[in-house]
Amino acid sequence: MAVQEARQGADAARDAHGGGCTCGDCPHGARAGHRKAVAAFLHQRDEFAAGKGLPAAVAHSASASRQWVSDELTQSAAEVAERSRSEGQAWLARLWRSTLYAVWGAVVVLLLVQALTAIGAGWTSARTAGLLAALLTGAALSAASWYHRDKGGVLAPVIGEDNRLSTSRAVAAAWVLFTAFAVLTLAGQLAAASGHRRRDELIAGLELARGAGMVTVLAVVCAIAVLVRRVVSLRVQGQRLQKVRAHRPRAADLLTDDSGRGSFADIQYVVISAVALVFGLVRLARRPEQLPDLPWGLAVVVLVSAATYLAGKYAEGGRPVVLSVVRAREAGDLDGPVRTGDDIEIRGAGFVPPGAQSADRLSRMVVRIGAVNVHVPLVPVAGGFSNPSDTVLTVPVPADVEPGRVEVQVVTAAGLETNKVVVDITE
Repeated sequence: MAVQEARQGADAARDAHGGGCTCGDCPHGARAGHRKAVAAFLHQRDEFAAGKGLPAAVAHSASASRQWVSDELTQSAAEVAERSRSEGQAWLARLWRSTLYAVWGAVVVLLLVQALTAIGAGWTSARTAGLLAALLTGAALSAASWYHRDKGGVLAPVIGEDNRLSTSRAVAAAWVLFTAFAVLTLAGQLAAASGHRRRDELIAGLELARGAGMVTVLAVVCAIAVLVRRVVSLRVQGQRLQKVRAHRPRAADLLTDDSGRGSFADIQYVVISAVALVFGLVRLARRPEQLPDLPWGLAVVVLVSAATYLAGKYAEGGRPVVLSVVRAREAGDLDGPVRTGDDIEIRGAGFVPPGAQSADRLSRMVVRIGAVNVHVPLVPVAGGFSNPSDTVLTVPVPADVEPGRVEVQVVTAAGLETNKVVVDITE
């Protein structure tokens, strides 16, 4: 009997942390719990959009049913968001091992390439120095990955404050690693050199005249990484840019904006930098006795790409703005002034910040009507929500609003406040 109970307990534990675990205490449980919460929310939203699931007590009133549906979806969205944050933390905790595999996989690839290219040409001290440089770089990255094992491993330095991969930091980190590898390769050859002429030749390979192009590119991309962080911070504090924190970083962040759409500025910066790095690696392989002499033509191309990326960061974003406020009219209603209890339609731009399209972010939007804060109700439709949207918000005028001239203002999910528009409320 005891053996059977123990076997049943083991089976239950295995099942709990297998396909059905949603505890959130283990990586698999956090992932499965998030998926189940998302599926339940989507099913609930589609049912409400089809007019199903409404209790009889609110079904007779359009405004009451809309508010009830919005409250139910808001609670479900909050659970989904909590599950998503837990899954994101578990994913970051798992990521450091993947980054270790990638680092040492690259070292193994370098060893194989050197072994294959050495056939016929023979093994040289430059190949040994390059392999040792790769081992030292891999060891340093492994130590950094273990130190930041709860924050993404090697990727921790390139994750921005908004929990997304930063394009500018990733490009700068790639150039820093490449430069460090090149210098370590030269240092290894210098340590193995026995003749004065050979040592002088290696030291001359570090002169600025030979690596001026690469040094210039390195300085510019590092400055761009620091400057972009400062620019974004100042624009957010000055309420000229809306930033919403992501639940976890994704590889696509390097090529897209916060809303997930492809960004020309980011794509061209990553592509041109990658091409220049490949050229630099080829030059280092052909001439390992000096810093890669990046041609000035290619260096200027990288600088133009960096300037385009920086200009794109200056141009993106903008403050949300309210253009007009009118009385919302349904089919069959008579035209008239805005009264207490009526719905008003707020027209403008920038109400939904990039990356705030999820229900938990949409439910945080507030409209101030005088001294009353009105949460924007979620109105589900098949595949999404019709309210709120980036250009139109519909909210009811609560009974607590005093008749007269009142100011209407929108507060977005990012916390930015729009301009105020005066509206006449009649009794």
